[in-house]
Amino acid sequence: MNNPQATSAPVIETKRTILRAHRLDDFDTYAAMWTDPVVTRFIGGKPRTREESWMRFLRHAGLWSLLGYGFWAIEEKATGRFIGEAGFHDLKRDMEPSIEGIPEAGWALVPAVHGAGFATEVVGRVLAWGEVIFGREKTVCIIDPENGASLRVAAKCGYREVVKTTYHDAPTILLAR
Repeated sequence: MNNPQATSAPVIETKRTILRAHRLDDFDTYAAMWTDPVVTRFIGGKPRTREESWMRFLRHAGLWSLLGYGFWAIEEKATGRFIGEAGFHDLKRDMEPSIEGIPEAGWALVPAVHGAGFATEVVGRVLAWGEVIFGREKTVCIIDPENGASLRVAAKCGYREVVKTTYHDAPTILLAR
């Protein structure tokens, strides 16, 4: 299931974005994104400290080097600015049913680009990459039931609800494709 050839994120593109490895010069924008309550409302429920963002940021390089897959930084082609991240991870989540060992898709974008179709465009491209690397193997995602925008993106990209469950004592929907 893993991609032993990849030790860092390959560069892939969509019509409007470049998906690439996170760079140190992304960090201030990245940390600012994770302090925004609009971004964290459905992902963890509270803004992250700079230290928490740093730990999450470092995780990206580790995922690629150990699993051969991970998250990409999303760069807007028109401006060159960091606008979010998307990809796959395996976070060994303590939840039922277990999704350990199954590539879990995820995405987060800065509020300035919400509603402009970037998430669907990027997630579709990430999933196409995943089909090459993982084959037709199942992938999953978990989404807060109140996060209608992400649920719509997941549905457009072929995810279907498996079960309503909880994660960190909060309602969560597990979806698969």
